[in-house]
Amino acid sequence: MSDSECAGAPQLKGKYFGLLVCFLLGNGCLFAWNSMLTIEDYYVYLFPKNHPTRVLTLVYQPFALGVTALLAYHEAKINTRLRNLTGYTIYFLSSFAIIILDVATKGRGGFGAFVGICVTSAAFGIADAHAQGGMIGDLSLMCPEFIQSYLSGLAASGAITSALRLITKAAFENSQDGLRKGAMLFFSISCFNELLCVLLYTFVFPTLPIVKFYRLKAASEGSKTVAGDLAAAGVPIQHEELWRIPNNMCD
Repeated sequence: MSDSECAGAPQLKGKYFGLLVCFLLGNGCLFAWNSMLTIEDYYVYLFPKNHPTRVLTLVYQPFALGVTALLAYHEAKINTRLRNLTGYTIYFLSSFAIIILDVATKGRGGFGAFVGICVTSAAFGIADAHAQGGMIGDLSLMCPEFIQSYLSGLAASGAITSALRLITKAAFENSQDGLRKGAMLFFSISCFNELLCVLLYTFVFPTLPIVKFYRLKAASEGSKTVAGDLAAAGVPIQHEELWRIPNNMCD
């Protein structure tokens, strides 16, 4: 890459919107899991003999670490786009499954419901291994501001979920079955947030000019993991082609 192209890269269109998208995607990587941890007061009420505050974390960690190790071993061969979309989709489906499970059991708990919550916790671990590692690897090929914004979203997810939990819990504090209603409203917000991440990564992020720029650069340097992202953005590339900045990318 020439000096003039290096100097022009930060001025590509879509940088500031890309920072916002990266923040939201980072927030989405931990939002669902933090949501489960934050409504554990509801699970303690439903499953007083099953120790959910301990069990859910113990279920989550082996799946997160095991799948992360497996994906790291095969990293060079994995389609990054498919990996990230798999992670965010599992987050969304698992968040939705928690709501469906609670509606199906009418908030009565029971051993079967607790097993279902544990399975969902394991699914969150698998989703985390896909999305968080994949996004960090993806953004590491781009400008430093993107990965900084993404990590800021990760860090902010805990504070955001805590604030939302206080709001939703207070909203139903004086109503009948208020603990359950607050928990389900809270997880509905989490479910919507994960769906938003799926849509942003599928249709918005790959089409930003600055993202195309860095992925073309990565492809020109031999990266095979960005091929799916470039195809989704309508930028097919042959292995023998040298990358260049299209004229309509720059301001």
